Amino acid sequence: MELGIYVHIPFCAKKCYYCDFISFPNREERINDYIEALKKEIEYVRIDALNSIENQEITTIYIGGGTPSFIESKYIADIIKTIKENFVVSKEAEITLEVNPRTVTKEKLQVYKKSGINRLSIGLQSTNNELLKQIGRIHTYEQFIDTYNLARGVGFKNINVDLMLALPNQTINVLEDSVQKVIDLKPEHISVYSLILEEETKLCDLVKNKELNLLDDELEREMYWKVKEKLEQSGYNHYEISNYAKYGYESKHNMNCWKQEEYIGIGLAAHSYVNGVRYSNTEDLDTYIDTYKLGKNNKDIITIHEKQNFIEKQKEYMILGLRKIEGVKISSFKNRFNR
Repeated sequence: MELGIYVHIPFCAKKCYYCDFISFPNREERINDYIEALKKEIEYVRIDALNSIENQEITTIYIGGGTPSFIESKYIADIIKTIKENFVVSKEAEITLEVNPRTVTKEKLQVYKKSGINRLSIGLQSTNNELLKQIGRIHTYEQFIDTYNLARGVGFKNINVDLMLALPNQTINVLEDSVQKVIDLKPEHISVYSLILEEETKLCDLVKNKELNLLDDELEREMYWKVKEKLEQSGYNHYEISNYAKYGYESKHNMNCWKQEEYIGIGLAAHSYVNGVRYSNTEDLDTYIDTYKLGKNNKDIITIHEKQNFIEKQKEYMILGLRKIEGVKISSFKNRFNR
């Protein structure tokens, strides 16, 4: 069994209008305390009885948010260092960091590279500046280009670019233009997500107040198939619902999730899947920090969502497998469950 680690950084410069993730703008005063709590949690989970993971090798590390590139790069390096001190990390481990344009510099990227990060996921969403402004992004397309070129210059050879479709006022032509401009940059991986309108987000309020209108389902599906066709014709393998990659550059961390491999979630609101148990950390920032600062029992801030039996594991394996374009191989199912 492969083991992954997900680390959540819940800080950002500004909340995007569509975002319902646990993230906080204007809480910079808590960053240092949060990183210290994170490091203590990393040390704790190594020996936690629930996990029983002491001798397992870490094959993927994914640092997401929030905006991990918003905080000082020394913190990211410190997190990686602490993980390597407490776990056996494979020499071939995929180590991903999410970054947003306007929050990175050449110096930050150099620190990331030196710390062992070997994959970047850059949040672009659209090459159209009006659409970016409309969904609350803090960057322009031109700033994305600067970030991408800096990353290449520093030596990153595995880069993902995020795009979104079905944004209010987005046309097929505008979407195709975005996709083509990204293809021209030749990233190794491209993710294209359909907009999901989440409750209690600013975008939801704008739609409810009729300041913005969602696209109809038929147009969204047409966009999906146009994107799929364009990317596949350009040599990108459509391997999962929303993900395309040059062969050999599929996201190992995400694929392991769809293969029902185990992962440990570190940080605020982070989810874990270990020994058939799914659980998550508290979503309250101050409670999370105080628990580790005061040396309290971290079991008090964990919520167990599911304890799977053998049949439930088989069902979930099938459902998760259907996210992959290749589906589920009967031989893989037999090897895993002996039936």
